[in-house]
Amino acid sequence: MKNIIAERIYDFLKNFPPFDVLEKEQLFQIASQVKVIYTEKGNSVFKQEENPHHYFYVVKDGAIGLYRTLDNDEILVDICDEGDIFGLRPLIQNDHYLMSAKANEESILYAISVDLLKEIIEVNEKVRKFIIASFSSNIKTPYAKSNNGHLFANVETLETINSHFSEVRTAEFSKNPITCSKHCTIKQAAQEMSLRRVGSMLIVEDNNPIGIITDKDLRLKIATGLISINENVSKIMSSPVITFSKKITIAEAQIAMIKHKITHLCITENGKPTSKLIGILSEHDIVVLHGNNPSVLIKEIKRAKDVTKLEYLKEKTLNLLKGYIDQKIPIVFISKIISEINSAITVKIIELSLAEMDSLPPVKFGWLALGSQGRKEQLLITDQDNALVFEDVKKENYKTTKAYFLKLAKKITYKLHNVGFEYCPADMMASNPKWCLSLNEWKTQFNSWITKPSEDTIMLCTIFFDYNLVYGDKDLVKDMSNSIFKSIHTYEIFLNFLGRNALLNPPPISFFRQFLVEHDGEHKDQFDLKSRALMPLIDAARLITLSHNIKDKNNTISRFKKLMKIEPQNADLYQSCIDSFKILLRYKTEQGLKYNNSGRYIQLNKLNKSEKLKLKGCFKPIKDIQELLNIRYNLSQMM
Repeated sequence: MKNIIAERIYDFLKNFPPFDVLEKEQLFQIASQVKVIYTEKGNSVFKQEENPHHYFYVVKDGAIGLYRTLDNDEILVDICDEGDIFGLRPLIQNDHYLMSAKANEESILYAISVDLLKEIIEVNEKVRKFIIASFSSNIKTPYAKSNNGHLFANVETLETINSHFSEVRTAEFSKNPITCSKHCTIKQAAQEMSLRRVGSMLIVEDNNPIGIITDKDLRLKIATGLISINENVSKIMSSPVITFSKKITIAEAQIAMIKHKITHLCITENGKPTSKLIGILSEHDIVVLHGNNPSVLIKEIKRAKDVTKLEYLKEKTLNLLKGYIDQKIPIVFISKIISEINSAITVKIIELSLAEMDSLPPVKFGWLALGSQGRKEQLLITDQDNALVFEDVKKENYKTTKAYFLKLAKKITYKLHNVGFEYCPADMMASNPKWCLSLNEWKTQFNSWITKPSEDTIMLCTIFFDYNLVYGDKDLVKDMSNSIFKSIHTYEIFLNFLGRNALLNPPPISFFRQFLVEHDGEHKDQFDLKSRALMPLIDAARLITLSHNIKDKNNTISRFKKLMKIEPQNADLYQSCIDSFKILLRYKTEQGLKYNNSGRYIQLNKLNKSEKLKLKGCFKPIKDIQELLNIRYNLSQMM
């Protein structure tokens, strides 16, 4: 005989996490043992300090308010509606409830046995992660080390940051590497390499790799006569070697080769140089395994003869990005690789444009990437933001010098546009005479913005303060940076204005945990992920690093990491900001790839409960970092 009530409960629960990932038999077992509870408005489900129940609860209909009593004041912490879980205390920590649960309206609840779910958690990792995430989102100290990472549970990418990218295909390596001892002569090694037709030889000691020589070493060090061919290989070997375990993935190998600027990796039994050598992985192997290799792409970019080729390579970069996102490679590594490729494209475009000019540059200059590209956080193709600085010249030469660089800048921005970097709608590009200036002009410009802050100039500072030299003279940019910090030091109240700007966007959710959406315009009722969530973190990191006179960090994650060392008392908060930023940047990228846009605006009606929980978990650090700014820079007095 059918259990009609259990089937109805089953049909409801299957639409909500974590029940949506359960096996059918597991979910039906839960549904058949659910206790249905009706509660009137104002009635309590449980009270703060009460002993934990044998159940946790799911809202079927109505709304349940979660309240915390502090100093006789009852504070509303959250509201749970259809499909939300609450009362997880006995499942996670079997002690008194830290909050009260009370019906805000007539409600129907499903009470589910804690013991039954414990059995399921033991065999279902996804359910465990979701339960911890739900619990962590309402604990009193979300940044406590005991909960580190769990605030963002159900997001596997955080847990693979230091892993070996287990989701990605394992690379195939050569299992019979050619080896010799450090006492072998270079001549003997070269003869063996020629006989075996290989481009490298590993030097081993007690079966452990201690060095490597390649064809390149023979060309640069032996063929040039710098070192005698009768010397031992230890004279020319590269040491120490970079080692990995046999579980190394294609993506991991790509990143390691780019990071260390090498073409070979040693494979050992446990991944350490002190363990037995079992193979070697070369860049050639990677190319064969995965043609869309970032190292290969950059080499192709450097060899490109025209914009058409660069446009094709930019499309390949987009495919690379899609693959990395699908493979769940950590967003930090993705952004580094994509940024390097974008920079290589820009450099090539500058070189092509310089070749079209009638003469060489009259003086030294620097091409600056601004905004997200300057922070190396531009994953999707958006509009270009750039500027140009050139060396100071005599007054009589200024006009012709600026005319030269404006002409060059127009060629560069035109080519960037053709490749796929759209023109900036606000014309914040080096082709605009306002953003193509001499060094002293830039110093004067920044000093004016800093000492005479206004709404418009503060907005310009948030874009221009994140500049990064892509091409040209480093000393010009260094001089410019020193001047900016000198101006800030002499007019420190500027930081307060910058802080006030950082608080213009309130926390992304309302008092009742609802997403704040656009009220009108093209994106009405959509959530602005960039302005509401990413920019508050970007602005906070910029402001605090400027206040500490940190000159060499303009990437948001790098800034927060630096701040963790400078302000250890806030390290947990800054780490949570990093985790939040990673998740939000990945989510924006995923949305952009999915809908072929910037990923900035999100249609909330297309998000499921799990996605909403993931985003809401990211919003806690935003609220807390804004509170820190408010106190530190006395911003309440400026509002």
